[in-house]
Amino acid sequence: MESLNLRQEEAVTSSSPYICVLAGAGSGKTRVLTHRIVWLVRKRNISPYSILAITFTNKAAQEMRRRVEVMLGTSAVTTIWIGTFHNLAHRLLRTHWKEACVPKSFQILDSEDQCRLIRRIQKSLYLKEIQWSSKKIQWFINKRKEENQCNIQLNDSNDHFKNILSKVYKTYEEICCRSGLLDFPELLLRSLELLRNVSPIRRHYQKRFRYILVDEFQDTSTVQYAWLRTLMDNSTEMMIVGDDDQSIYSWRGATTENIQRFSQDFSDVQTVRLEQNYRSTQTILNAANAVIKNNANRFGKKLWTVSDIGERITVYAASNECEEAFYVISCIKSWIQREGRKYNDIAILYRSNIQSRSLENRLVDQKIPYRICSDLDFFERVEIKDTIAYLCLLDNRHSDTAFERVVNVPTRGVGNTALNALRSVAHNLGISLWGAAKYLIEKKSLNARTLSALQQFLNLIESLKAETRDFSLVEQIEKILNKSGLLAFYKKGVESLKELTNVVLQFSSSKTMKNEVVFSSPLSVFLAHIALRRDEEQVDPSSDCINLMTVHAAKGLEFPLVIINGLEENLFPHRISVDRKDKLEEERRLCYVGMTRAKEKLILTYAASRYMYGLEKFNQPSRFLDEIPLELINVTQSRTQYHISKSGFNNGRRIGRRNFCRDL
Repeated sequence: MESLNLRQEEAVTSSSPYICVLAGAGSGKTRVLTHRIVWLVRKRNISPYSILAITFTNKAAQEMRRRVEVMLGTSAVTTIWIGTFHNLAHRLLRTHWKEACVPKSFQILDSEDQCRLIRRIQKSLYLKEIQWSSKKIQWFINKRKEENQCNIQLNDSNDHFKNILSKVYKTYEEICCRSGLLDFPELLLRSLELLRNVSPIRRHYQKRFRYILVDEFQDTSTVQYAWLRTLMDNSTEMMIVGDDDQSIYSWRGATTENIQRFSQDFSDVQTVRLEQNYRSTQTILNAANAVIKNNANRFGKKLWTVSDIGERITVYAASNECEEAFYVISCIKSWIQREGRKYNDIAILYRSNIQSRSLENRLVDQKIPYRICSDLDFFERVEIKDTIAYLCLLDNRHSDTAFERVVNVPTRGVGNTALNALRSVAHNLGISLWGAAKYLIEKKSLNARTLSALQQFLNLIESLKAETRDFSLVEQIEKILNKSGLLAFYKKGVESLKELTNVVLQFSSSKTMKNEVVFSSPLSVFLAHIALRRDEEQVDPSSDCINLMTVHAAKGLEFPLVIINGLEENLFPHRISVDRKDKLEEERRLCYVGMTRAKEKLILTYAASRYMYGLEKFNQPSRFLDEIPLELINVTQSRTQYHISKSGFNNGRRIGRRNFCRDL
């Protein structure tokens, strides 16, 4: 307890059964959660077995588990359930698959494969991508599930748009059902239905989990809140930790109203505010406080620190995005030379991925190492995805997404015509693509060469399954790579494929494997682990390079120097948000999150003109810049001789808002 400040200690040692901790950015919320667990075990003699701790990311769960293990020991931490909502929902469904009415070997449909499946449905319904964006349909499907609106009918004879969405949704659900696939929202929905509908199971977990702790509560969805409430009875104690000022995931179904709902649902909720910041300078905090105070209906926090005041925030007005990139790179070079710092101490943040192009060009020109932190993840590489698809078929041959991915990888003569025939049969007969292949082979409905290729593929999967039944995971993968021909097919990806065996070796000896293998096969556990690891740490501390990422991706991270570029109206805040108060406030929270990633120095930039999607855009500087008090900033202006654009505005001029250069 000696390492805690007064407010942290108040939260950790509270005797209230319901505690709401409003934790500002960098205020030590993980410390509070871990010390609360330790305090419950040591001071209140609570069994670790009765504690459930829920985090928003796998990274946060791993860090919490590590800290608790240091303080309580390995034996205690192994009995505590620590994980994300999706991890825990998956564990429930694996344990009680019969009662949940899901296949024993169900597989998790990750975001990329979900989008591939939707595109396949679009093709079957002759829907053009330009009119029916697969990403928007994916968002629609997930949103309905996250808001628990699956049973609300969409059919409307007078609304063509709704009718099409209804047809896509229905087809999507039919394919997932016959393929034994559960997407991320479905994991939560099915586990919620399990708890609600099967009283003995609900009472078992209510009796077991007497103490529930939830991190990042502002990011919970309607279904997640219902999931938590179902786990509780009158004697359950709960601590929630959240920050309404950092709620930036409404597009994932998150709602800050859950914090208010918690206070309404339970009487005598004790609220503790953590406002002391351990990350940033006071100048950075003052600027962030000034921006976020413009949002309405906040719970109210004002971050402060005992650290130095720190230097002023730099605001740079560029004429265009190329000059903006030039300035950013020159700042980085001079800061590293002056301060003797590493490239990895720096993050360049932006609102949209499209902004990275000019920055990347300049970094390449200057031979400065960098990495896009949302770049292709190891498990997203094509050779790895294909290997995983083969593993999925060994575990569940009716997985349509896996079948479609590798039926012609390596190339074996199953082209688009054959695939379309398979999809048509599967749709008409309500069977999987595997079943459709067997049907077409039996009926000899395709040319002899294609039928032979299909039969060889089915035989390959059957023989791999039989031969590797008693193999270890590593042996299974090695067999697949060799017998399928993937190793020879992906000559350039051989190193990645070899690295996969190392990943499997590490996972095979992990605590996750040992805990989960009780309820399922090692292969099923591994496949679930891969699907659920979408939020693993993005920044490699051992790699000395500049970190480029969206502000969303930066949440939970910190850097000595943070540069946020593109602070312009219609970009940040985004154009679709400027006319809606709720969306604009989320954009402001996003800006607040970006600013509070900086530990020592913060640079904000904007450009008078910017090429996006092939067009030159002229935007005003972001309103968020106007919300920062002048005494906290140093403003630098581009020295470029501006030309008069066709729009009539001078590049680099301030349009209609405070003239930073004049004020300077």
